[in-house]
Amino acid sequence: MEKVIIRNQGLVEYQPIHQAMQHFTDTRYADTPDELWILQHQPIYTLGQAGKPEHLLNVGNIPVYQSDRGGQVTYHGPGQLIVYVLMDIKRVNLGVKKLVHTLEQAIINYLSILKISSNRRDNAPGVYVNNKKIAALGLRIRKGCSYHGLSLNVDMDLQPFQGINPCGYADLEVTQLSELGIKMEFEQVAEQFLQCLMSEFENEQFKNNRSYSSPS
Repeated sequence: MEKVIIRNQGLVEYQPIHQAMQHFTDTRYADTPDELWILQHQPIYTLGQAGKPEHLLNVGNIPVYQSDRGGQVTYHGPGQLIVYVLMDIKRVNLGVKKLVHTLEQAIINYLSILKISSNRRDNAPGVYVNNKKIAALGLRIRKGCSYHGLSLNVDMDLQPFQGINPCGYADLEVTQLSELGIKMEFEQVAEQFLQCLMSEFENEQFKNNRSYSSPS
């Protein structure tokens, strides 16, 4: 049975993790297990491949990093759950659009468990609550494998989002679980969301005796 390895990376700088994702993807073999990396980032703005500098409004002392993920500009900081999806999507016959849909659905399902109603937007990947963005997606596909992933705002300083046009949209507001009345430890949110993500993969994509487990 194939396994998905879960790695809890903690609170880390962006650049070393980005380089590690690239290295993992470039050196993996046909039978390399897929991995999910669970982490938080130190404060940073990242520009996607299509990122335009004009969406950086007032970055202050927060560093800006040019990434190779899809999408425009976003902010990462402590209190934001990051899940990087290092997956051989070719091996499991999973297209990019279906992968995006699956990640979004896992977020929507998790928010529903928390009694929060959320939705997608056409041509604007991510998940929204009352027209405010609570989760963002950005992926890169190389050699049929994905890396980068999703971010879910849990309990963070949202002020830095005012220094950019989030995801390239002027006046787009953001929100987080703590603003919506969810008061839980970060680790509990991460564990609960991961269960929703695993379930969504199992239900929608991995029906051919594919299983998930954490390393012992």
